[in-house]
Amino acid sequence: MTNAIKKSISAAFRVTLPVMAGYVFLGLAFGLLAKTCGLSGWVPVLMSVVIYSGALEFAAVPLLCAAFNPVGFFLLGVTLSARHLFYGISMLKKYENTGVLKPFLIFGLTDETFSVLVSTEMPDGASPRAFYGFVTLFDYLYWNAGTLLGVVAGDILPFSFAGIDFSLTALFIVLLLEQMKTKTGRISSITGLCAAGLALAMFGKDLFVPISLGIILLGLVAGRRVIDRA
Repeated sequence: MTNAIKKSISAAFRVTLPVMAGYVFLGLAFGLLAKTCGLSGWVPVLMSVVIYSGALEFAAVPLLCAAFNPVGFFLLGVTLSARHLFYGISMLKKYENTGVLKPFLIFGLTDETFSVLVSTEMPDGASPRAFYGFVTLFDYLYWNAGTLLGVVAGDILPFSFAGIDFSLTALFIVLLLEQMKTKTGRISSITGLCAAGLALAMFGKDLFVPISLGIILLGLVAGRRVIDRA
């Protein structure tokens, strides 16, 4: 193992420690929520391995426990996952020379991984490709470990878990505050907040999510040069 790889692993683990704290707890909460809803233990574990999208997984639990509605599930998935279009646009330069790692990096680009990668300067002596890969891998393992713990704990812990699904919303708020610390993050965050507020005021709560995502996408594409210079 080269020195650059070692530095990449060390740096990736260090910068993902806050994500570990959040992901293990959130994965635990997801596993518990799935178990209390009546899903078999293998279902949330498989969802975390294959889907790896906390917001979608949390939202999918009540749908899986209700009457089968494939159209509604599909629309929910598209709506919640559309935000990854914005991540993809902003990560084009970072991922352009990642070779065989690119499919995994695309698959593993969650909100938290994106936040870490755009707010962390490349450590001296580290390999960019290895650093991106290990940040993504560590976050993926944290989430799946948390889900597995939640499934196991769901059979043991006796108390109520009402409201535990709010933990994901709380993490998003923390990530927003972290993004606001950088100039680039402030531009993107303010764009998102204004678009969401405008869409909510004009179209109501039932339609504002896809419409605000469209406004954000257009705004970020149109202002990409300004963001790149920030």
